Amino acid sequence: MTTSDRETSEKTKADRLPVWRIGLAGGLVGILCCVGPTVLALLGLVTAGTAFAWATNLYNGYAWWFRLGGLAVLAGLVWLSLRRRNQCSVAGMRRWRWRLLAVLGIAVGTYAALYALTTWLGTFA
Repeated sequence: MTTSDRETSEKTKADRLPVWRIGLAGGLVGILCCVGPTVLALLGLVTAGTAFAWATNLYNGYAWWFRLGGLAVLAGLVWLSLRRRNQCSVAGMRRWRWRLLAVLGIAVGTYAALYALTTWLGTFA
């Protein structure tokens, strides 16, 4: 591999939008109300019953706050990523629209998968 090939490869990697990282971060923050107590229970720091009670309380009372927080993290990371590439404009959004849709899909998929996992784990509490 020549020097110009390496530079082209590095430039191509730098040009890409980090779709997976942004999507996973947004989805994880959105479901943190359930994942946080679950992780504490899996680490043995709290009992399963306590984690279930905390997760139920957080989900019933504050689920929309967590979802809005996840959406804010998603929007902030996308904005930061586009800003670094000098693509933070309508033309830049059009250029990256499929990747932005992929970010949203990954975030929703992460949220749904973690919701299903924590609900399933809640049946054992």
